[in-house]
Parts: sequence; C-alpha cells; structure tokens
Amino acid sequence: MASGLPPNLVDQLVEAERIPVKQMEGKKTKQEDVLKLVNDLDGKLTEITKGMGELLSTRGFMDTKLISGDPNIVEGSVDPNASVTGEYSVEVLQLAQKPGAISTGFPDKNETQVGVGYIKFKTNEGTKEVYIKGADSTLEGVAKQINNANIGVRANVIQDRKDRDNPFRLVVTGLATGDEKQIEFPTIYLLDGDRDMYFDESRPSQNAKIKLDGFEMEIPENQSSDLIPGVNLNLKQAAPGREIRVNVKENLEAISGKIKTFVDAYNGALGFIQNQHKLQKTNSGKDTLGPLGGDSMIRSVENRLRRIITNPQMGVESPISRVGELGIEFNRNGTLNFNQEKFNKVLNENPKGVAAFLRGDGFATGFVPTLKREISNLQNTAFGPVATRKKSVQQKIDRLNDQIERKGKQIDKREDYLRKKFADLESKMSGLQSQGAAVAGIANIGGKQGQ
Repeated sequence: MASGLPPNLVDQLVEAERIPVKQMEGKKTKQEDVLKLVNDLDGKLTEITKGMGELLSTRGFMDTKLISGDPNIVEGSVDPNASVTGEYSVEVLQLAQKPGAISTGFPDKNETQVGVGYIKFKTNEGTKEVYIKGADSTLEGVAKQINNANIGVRANVIQDRKDRDNPFRLVVTGLATGDEKQIEFPTIYLLDGDRDMYFDESRPSQNAKIKLDGFEMEIPENQSSDLIPGVNLNLKQAAPGREIRVNVKENLEAISGKIKTFVDAYNGALGFIQNQHKLQKTNSGKDTLGPLGGDSMIRSVENRLRRIITNPQMGVESPISRVGELGIEFNRNGTLNFNQEKFNKVLNENPKGVAAFLRGDGFATGFVPTLKREISNLQNTAFGPVATRKKSVQQKIDRLNDQIERKGKQIDKREDYLRKKFADLESKMSGLQSQGAAVAGIANIGGKQGQ
C-alpha cells in the first residue's frame, strides 16, 4: 500500500470490534443449551401424565379380557368400559347363514353365452329383476350385471373341480344372514343362449342358534354384542352338544402395562435430573455439574416428584394410602421400581380399593389427581418453576439477540467508515508519492543541465 500500512488493517480492526459480539454469541449458545434442557424436562413431565385422563374414568385402571375354552368355536373382544367380569357357558347349535344359490356348470366363464332375458329374485322387499343383455351374457357378464343392479345380492363365478368338463358356476348370495333376510331363487328366463342356465341348488338364510348358560336362543348373525355385557361374541363354527366356557376377567397384563408406562415416564424425568447433578468432564478436563446441576428449578421439580410417591393420599376411601403398597417404590439409585407381582396380588385381592386409591374423587383426592395437579403446578405458565424458567431463559436469549444485532449494525457502520478513511488516506498518500516523484525528476533534470 502507498501508506505503508498492512493491506488487511481494516479487517483486523473490525475483527477486534467483533470480539464482544463473539462473547455475546457464546453466552447466547449457553442459554440456548439451557433452554433445550428445560424444554426436555418439560416434555418428560408431560409424558408422566400422558394418558392419565383415562385413569380417572369410572373404570379407572380396570381392564378386562375374554378367554374362550375353544377359540375355534367361540371367540370375542371386550369393551373394558362396559364389560362385567364373570364366567359363561356357550353352546353353538347352528351358525347363521346367508341365502344363496349355485348354477349349473359351464365349460368356461367368459365365452359361452347364456342368452338374453331376466333373472328374478324374491326378497322381503319384493321381487327384484335383473335384465341380462346378450352382448355380455357369459357367466362373468351375468355376474357383473347382477352386481351392478344393486338389488341386495352378490354374484361371482367359481371353479368347481367336481365336474371337469363344466367346472365354472355362478354363485349368487344375499348380503346378510338371518331368517328375516330370505331370498328365493326362481327359474332363470334366458333365451337364445349357447346353453341353458338354471340354479342347480339353493339354500335359505337362517339364524344362528346357541345356548347361553343353558338357555336356547336365536340371533340373526354370527356376531353379537347383546348376549354378554360389554362383549362382542364371535361364533366361529357349530358344535352341538359341546359347551364352551367363556371367561371375562381382569386383564392384569394390560393394567400392569399402564402402571409400567407411568413408572418408565417417571424414571425418565428423575433420570434426567440425576444426570444434571452428576459431574461431567469439560473440554479442558475439569469436572463440573451439568448446565442445570444445582439449579433451584431442578431441585424444586425433584422434591415435588418425590413427594408425590412418598406422601400418603388423604381422603381416599381405600385401605391403600401410599403408592408403595402397590409395588411402586424408590430404589437405591433414586429411581422407581415396579414390583409387578406385588401389584397384581393387591389388584386381585382388592380391585375396588386399588381403583379408589388411584382415582379418589377425580379432582381433589386420589393418586392420579394429585399427580396431575402437581405436574400442572410445575408447568403452570404463571407461577410454575419450569414455565417461568423457560420464559426467563428465552428473555435472556432475546436480549442477547437484540444486543448482537445492534452491535453488528454498529460494527458494519464502523467498517464502512474505516474503509472510506483508509481509502482516502491511500489516495492522498499515492498523490503525495506521485508529486514527490515528479519533484525528484525535475531536480534530476536540473542537475544534469548544470553539469
């Protein structure tokens, strides 16, 4: 440069100006890390109460399942909110069936024509007719035209290997089972076909017949939700003379699963807090607590979580007063253990007492309402320690962003100013150097002439 100054002098000055910005960015990064951890903790607290609403229903933690003595004959599903535990005897005398008919055999399904005409079906809603057009009167064409007519029957073509020369048949069935869904399959009126078609065999619709606890009854379908409270019973096959024992009982696995899910979520929050209390190695090799280690917010959350487990539940109409009596207790590591065997034993002996302890009055008393209330208090946007810390950290980040932005604008202006000044200085120095060179040149010329 003409001035003799370093060419990157402005860059160096600007970089020095940016040192406070980098310091603020470092502080911002630390605050962002803290905010992420607080958000993580908030999410783990939410997981604890996730799905707890259903536990406050009339059924509480209750769940049931159906056990069939022979699922090949009778099986079913249970609505835990409506079922009643008990044992039932079911004998399937006869399955419900749809009305149906099968035609005579044909050598093919898409070449031989059956002619032009119509097919009548007598139903409870009157006589239904399907007109068959000659342009498409193969077995497949007839089935298509019947289905398109939308008259309450369904047709399809099957291959029956009993007749090797004429294996293809048209099968027509009703859409529903039961005596009240009868369909008659009369003569088929078709003319000018390659061969005659008629219904070779038909069967009527019928109700299912069963014995429930020795009482014989009929139902229109092979499924019923009216026979046993809260149970959708599915009849698979007839077995006259054979009684199948059907049990509706507490589903201990499902109930224990709900408790285990709660314990796992609880331990997730406690484990997060414990990790913040542990010493961690920094890049310089020094031991330090986690970003939230020793934080008052963390201590407040941990104390409340532990009180929920250790404190008795007052005002519940149950001999159970502490959750530890259900097999949920702290271990030496400071997290929860779930003794499933102990829980199942207490549940079997006193299911109402367990439900009453967990549910309470659904608002002020009971383990679950207390848990939901405490977690809600921790997350309350007005006074909750977690919510207020999130707000406080976010405000710090916002302030640092404002400061970084303002300082950045100042530095940009400062950089423009310096570059203009140094450009002006360089221009002037170049001019001076040019003038000096010109003067020196004149002096040299004068000296030569004097010689």
